[in-house]
Amino acid sequence: MRVVRAAVGVTGCVIALTAGAQSVRFDAGCSPQTPLFSSPYCAELVAVPDLPGARGVMQLTPVVSPFGIAVDSAGRQRQRLTLVIEGLPGPASLGPYTTYVAWAYSLSMDQEHRLGVVHAGRVQLGEMPASLVQFRVLVSAERDGRVASRGRGGKLVMRATSPSALLLAHRDVMTPFMAGGSGTMEHGEHSAHWPKPAPDPRITPTPGMAGMAPAVAPLLPSAPPTSSAKPREIVRLSSGDTLSLAASIVAKNVAGKRFLMYGYNGQIPGPLISVTKNAQIVVRFINGIDQPSTIHWHGVRLENRFDGTAHVTQEPVAPGDSFTYRVRFPDAGVYWYHPHVREDIQQDLGLYGNILVRAVHPNVHREEVLALDDLTLDSTGAQLPYGSDAPTHALMGRFGSLLLVNGEPSYALGVRRGEVVRFYLTNVANARLLNLTFHGAQVKLIGSDMGNFERESWTTHVTIAPAERYIVDARFSTPGRHAIVNHVQWLDHARGIYRDVADTLGFVQVSDAPAPTLSGARYDELRRDQNVSREMATLRRYVARPPDRTLTLGLKLKDVPPSMLAMLAGMSVPVDWNDGMPQMHWALTGREVTWTISDERGRENMAIDWRFKRGRVLKLRIKNRFDVAHAMAHPMHLHGQRFVVLARNGIPNETLGWKDTAVLPAGETMDLLVELTNPGRWMLHCHIAEHLGTGMMTVFAVDP
Repeated sequence: MRVVRAAVGVTGCVIALTAGAQSVRFDAGCSPQTPLFSSPYCAELVAVPDLPGARGVMQLTPVVSPFGIAVDSAGRQRQRLTLVIEGLPGPASLGPYTTYVAWAYSLSMDQEHRLGVVHAGRVQLGEMPASLVQFRVLVSAERDGRVASRGRGGKLVMRATSPSALLLAHRDVMTPFMAGGSGTMEHGEHSAHWPKPAPDPRITPTPGMAGMAPAVAPLLPSAPPTSSAKPREIVRLSSGDTLSLAASIVAKNVAGKRFLMYGYNGQIPGPLISVTKNAQIVVRFINGIDQPSTIHWHGVRLENRFDGTAHVTQEPVAPGDSFTYRVRFPDAGVYWYHPHVREDIQQDLGLYGNILVRAVHPNVHREEVLALDDLTLDSTGAQLPYGSDAPTHALMGRFGSLLLVNGEPSYALGVRRGEVVRFYLTNVANARLLNLTFHGAQVKLIGSDMGNFERESWTTHVTIAPAERYIVDARFSTPGRHAIVNHVQWLDHARGIYRDVADTLGFVQVSDAPAPTLSGARYDELRRDQNVSREMATLRRYVARPPDRTLTLGLKLKDVPPSMLAMLAGMSVPVDWNDGMPQMHWALTGREVTWTISDERGRENMAIDWRFKRGRVLKLRIKNRFDVAHAMAHPMHLHGQRFVVLARNGIPNETLGWKDTAVLPAGETMDLLVELTNPGRWMLHCHIAEHLGTGMMTVFAVDP
């Protein structure tokens, strides 16, 4: 009997169908025997008791997205539904029925959507309605397949509940622990010195966590500031120029409060460096803060000894000392610079700045470079301290309570009617993913980290993970005041539900005065970058090639109280847009949490010792485990080289361009094609600052 294998597009979910028969073999990754919390994309189809021979799985496949995260403009997951069923008898054997039909319902059953006719075997039912964030799927026997007008009326035969709804189960697990009062986590002398994080009224407080505090001492800058923070300045440099960058402690007013922060040249963000492609500059770094530091030139393929990676390419620069970097910019694009020592503190306090590398000037009216950040406040509105010798918020990363654009809580731009603005977007936050919508604008996706995509595309939103960059053009045709909004789905973990949350980052005021006409191609034409297309054409042949190396992302916990472990027992989600349990995650530090990267031989983090010859093209597969205590999306950053995201979950990527950072949702897989042209020892790590701070990094060598 011939066996047909079908890769269904989600990690581990490969199902073998027997041609010409109704039997199905389910592999362990996505089957009725799979443990309850094994995947955010698989759930069991349960048959009614009088059909004991029927079984199946409901499988959700993320829609292909240029951002690597499949959501719509409201931040709701976009996913396609497949049912795989075996053992269903003919519908006529159950009564006056001719067919089986699948239906989707909200959990409260107040919404009904007909999905389509199903049968034994594998049936693809298309994209799920975006309004159903948590849902049930029912299969019924019907008299006629055309029953949409009158709704489901036949015999119910199977049902399934979406994985997004299964996180409700953790509340039953945690109840005994909460009832026993074991929700406190005392840390002796440190507990009394920690202020409490600011609660967010939009989510339910986690029960039993009020007495918890991190097991490390709190830390904030203590030396007096050298100046008040200034807005960012633009520094235009030519090849051979020298720039002095001094890190110092500054005083900054944010939302009516005075904070002690860090700044480059007294600015937050640091100076915007504008250079042309292939320019080489000299940067003299002077460390005037109270911690050792470096400067990492994020995404720049520069000489290895100037990469700024502490204890790998250089020793940290002590307070009061200096270091001279020589930086060459071989690729057009938008880059940024930041420390590579205690990023969870130094970067979060303001040590970041952008670099704009040009090959040609774009055909737009103006350019705006936006650094997107957040800041964490305590319950009084003051700064929440950091961990002195280990990161706090080590499980999820530090989700700030105040969103910032270029260091300020509100962004404002004035344009003329019909004006085209090119936005260079950089996410410099420690952990927060953003889903931006430019209201009142027609938006084109132009490029990402290291320049243009091979072709432009229309988009309704921009999803951007920490350390990623995206380039978009926005045309504002309607006079008025238009908001730039972060639209996401927040998880209220204590209640097991999602909330639509919209945070406004700023406004664009469009005047009645018309903008001058741009020369060249019309805005409504989608252009192709021929140079990038030629480069990508040579790489597509690698899509079907097996990976050369594989890495797996995971998590280890130790000394975590039972009450916390109970809260972590429920279903996680592919992407966390917020911290649904802020009190608990704040209290977990790098002492209890270790995020891991492991290779095929089981070596983890810095124990991995890969070496490659210069000029090799490496196909690297990265898998993000979902069967850990709290699976998360990880933005993976590769130093010193560039790569293309060839495929996600076995599906070829449709939007190709050079990147240095790519996000991988929980439970998914991505294939990177890495161009190994730059010799030296280079780091690969997660760019959630607290994950890096708990060890989620490795180093590989490219030999000359």
